[in-house]
Amino acid sequence: MIVLKTTRELSLMKEACVIAAGALKAAGEAVEPGVSTEEINRIAHNFIVKSGAIPTFKGYNGYPAAACISINDEVIHGIPSKKRIIKAGDIVSVDVGATFNGYVGDNAATFAAGDISPEAQRLCDTTRESLYEGIKMAVAGGRLGDIGSTIQRYCEERGFSVVREFTGHGVGKQMHEDPSVPNFGTPGRGVRLLPGMTIAIEPMINMGGAGIRQLPDGWTIKTKDGSLSAHFEHTIAITSNGPVILTKI
Repeated sequence: MIVLKTTRELSLMKEACVIAAGALKAAGEAVEPGVSTEEINRIAHNFIVKSGAIPTFKGYNGYPAAACISINDEVIHGIPSKKRIIKAGDIVSVDVGATFNGYVGDNAATFAAGDISPEAQRLCDTTRESLYEGIKMAVAGGRLGDIGSTIQRYCEERGFSVVREFTGHGVGKQMHEDPSVPNFGTPGRGVRLLPGMTIAIEPMINMGGAGIRQLPDGWTIKTKDGSLSAHFEHTIAITSNGPVILTKI
């Protein structure tokens, strides 16, 4: 069931989203060679707690940390570790959520550790740009397929692949609500977009093929062919005046 939010509820969600965005910014600023992924997680965790919020991810279906931190060919859900040290040239995807006053903010971005290859930079740029292209299509009266097809076309035209098994999602009092928000699709198809809908749009884009595999830890998702992957995400609200990015600071 899709839950439409009132103006007051959107205001409460915005507070949670600003905290999540602040945590992501703080974590991203700490991404550099020699830093462990656990240190990045600690920074995100502390930012959320000091803001009076709860780290949404920690304990979610048993997940052990406040942030998912995925490096290079890891698509999503990488588990932070003191032993995982970021190296020069890595691309590091950080996904973090915060719960505040009963509402969730969810966002992600991929950061460069020092100088990265031109190919990796193009992947990151394309993935980030595809997110904003998709957001442009999140207008009342449109369809979910308008968002997904726009992201898919933007990335595939530039030679990249769209992960199919994982998608964006509705977000509100729960981190994952209806509807599913694929990063692929057909224009004019899918759920009708209505004012008050709040969704997380999050393209996960691979440099090589779209295939993925899960590691034995039960969480980390990697590209099947070992190619690089990037991930960007915003929580947005659909309004009668167009899309509003709630996780923008």
